[in-house]
Amino acid sequence: MLPVLFDIHFETPTSWAVLYVLGILVIAYGAWAGWRSAVGPVNPKTGAPAVATDKERANRALTYAAIFAVFVRFGLYYALPAQAFLGKRGQGFPLHTYGLLLMTAFLVGAAVCGRLAEREWPGEEGKRKRDQMQDLALWALIGSFVGSRILFMLVNWQDTVAAVPTLLQDFPVRLVDWLFGGLVFYGGLLGAMGTSWWFARKHNISFLRMSDVAIPSVSLGQAIGRLGCFSAGCCWGRPAAHVPWAVHFPGGSLARDVVGRLTHTAALAFTSEANDTRRWVVESTGEILRQPKPGAILLSQWVAEHGTTLPLHPTQLYESIGQLALFALLIVARRYKRFHGEILALWLMAYAVLRTTVELFRGDLERGTLHGFLESFGLEGLSAKFPPEAWYNLSTSQFISIGLFAAGAALMVRGRRGLQPLPPLPTAVPAAA
Repeated sequence: MLPVLFDIHFETPTSWAVLYVLGILVIAYGAWAGWRSAVGPVNPKTGAPAVATDKERANRALTYAAIFAVFVRFGLYYALPAQAFLGKRGQGFPLHTYGLLLMTAFLVGAAVCGRLAEREWPGEEGKRKRDQMQDLALWALIGSFVGSRILFMLVNWQDTVAAVPTLLQDFPVRLVDWLFGGLVFYGGLLGAMGTSWWFARKHNISFLRMSDVAIPSVSLGQAIGRLGCFSAGCCWGRPAAHVPWAVHFPGGSLARDVVGRLTHTAALAFTSEANDTRRWVVESTGEILRQPKPGAILLSQWVAEHGTTLPLHPTQLYESIGQLALFALLIVARRYKRFHGEILALWLMAYAVLRTTVELFRGDLERGTLHGFLESFGLEGLSAKFPPEAWYNLSTSQFISIGLFAAGAALMVRGRRGLQPLPPLPTAVPAAA
């Protein structure tokens, strides 16, 4: 587990100059990408976009350059020290394994989605749909971030409210820190689906058909992304002292980068247990208690002495393996598809079952549970009926899973009732343009 792969610091004027040049190149690339990808208005009858005019290309290039410039500005703020122009934090560029794997998941998922689009629509139409799927990937990324952040803030509404007064300090950087905090996958899924529905309507594409093309890449992306969760030590599992494959997540005194240097970046699971003063652990058995008893010590004390977490279920790997299997299942199921929306329905039901099962082994109470929800409103008596470790203390994700499974089942029944024959998929993937 490597929370940080490599940490780059900029401490000399020469390194500052290099970073400024890189920032300019990033902005220039954004402008070029905007110019190159610009398209004209979509023909409502054919769904094909017109060729963009020079003015439309210039407007898109300026928009992309402005967006990239904002990210560059905040990057310089965090990376450079206060004495450097546009700098302040001096944190450098720590290459987090989590971020790298999330980026990899997005790029791989977008590429696979584009290839599946070429198979779904034959000939030149397939090439156009491939390009549209690439655009959809960017919009879905934005929608997923907004949705995942909103759901995280709702689940942790007390922390959200408490953070509002601090936003005026060092604004807008405090706002960026706040916005780029914790994320929840289900919120991201709902945000991405809402954005995809809007995209399908705008480009006159069947939402269900488009979803069948895109949804396998979601599972593939999740299979890669959960490896990022494992590296960062987030979304961790319950204590599992007697499970052979249980894992210990390191604290800042042990966590190193890929070349063996101490990063002083603790896994999130370690940080959580290091601050846990409400539970005790019996060292001889690994038993977790809510009340002290002879032979038990505070969980925070145990973690401080050992420098790692208790042995925990690697729930991130459980879901990663499950998502990879689900991706393979969906790819095979596409060849036997009988109606548009069938692959989406299958995914909704299968993932709801997978996520609910994995949640039974999760140990991060920060993600939101029925116990915590009732407790946050001062209903201690009622929350006590749902102990944190009980299987029936449903999490936010399990509640959403119930709704998604029902939606998938309804879509499956509806599709089978109105069954119409579909043309078979081509046996070979068309060559890329």
